[in-house]
Amino acid sequence: MAEASDAVLKTAVTPPKPERIKPVKLVDRVFDQLMERIRAGNYPPDSRLPGEHELSSMLGVSRPVVRDALARLREQGIVYARQGAGTFVSAQGSSSAQLSYSPVKTIADIQRCYEFRLTIEPAAAYFAAKRRDEAAIQKIAAALAELREATSHQLHRTDADFVFHRAVTEAANNHYYTASLDALKAHIAVGMHLHGLSLLGPKLGLEKVYEEHNTIYRAIAEGRAEDAKSAMLKHLEGSRDRLFEGRALDLSI
Repeated sequence: MAEASDAVLKTAVTPPKPERIKPVKLVDRVFDQLMERIRAGNYPPDSRLPGEHELSSMLGVSRPVVRDALARLREQGIVYARQGAGTFVSAQGSSSAQLSYSPVKTIADIQRCYEFRLTIEPAAAYFAAKRRDEAAIQKIAAALAELREATSHQLHRTDADFVFHRAVTEAANNHYYTASLDALKAHIAVGMHLHGLSLLGPKLGLEKVYEEHNTIYRAIAEGRAEDAKSAMLKHLEGSRDRLFEGRALDLSI
């Protein structure tokens, strides 16, 4: 088992250097950064955002970039402007308005969570491969390295596993994917914990799951969108089937 484990873990996670990596636009990045700070509660409802000059200095971009990001936030109703006073956070943009789901109560809910993840995460991996930049690749690689370290000690790191999947949604540069995963975090943790328990034993389960994550990472880093989508789909289906031992519950009404 040790020899097989060593063979799997020799796979390097150092990001390859694709010839063409499409950079994320500055305005998109500033938009996402401001959105995250608003949702995290750094700027509560009806609080005033820093001015354009302060934001440009804080985020390391020009004022026109900040202005465009603020305009997009206004268009989506996240912030609003008061003439002569500045830009303020609307109630719908606050952390209290974040997406949320009912807590996991049954085994069927865990299956439903997998079912939902299968509809969004393969697509997120697809777009991640098309839109990623070097920073996004490094973030996925860092989470993969944590998984590799845990696997080498025959441990399953639920936290690192979630960070990996969230980093993929961030690389897709679509905050709807990331917000959905954040809302599912507690639900995913339940499934990941039970899945991790099912991997312990003499069958190299942890090594197989590490390789599944590595395959997703490499497809994204190398810009192979369809492969990334397929790899994520295969990984989630495999996780679900390992947990339920291939016996899906009947969720008919």
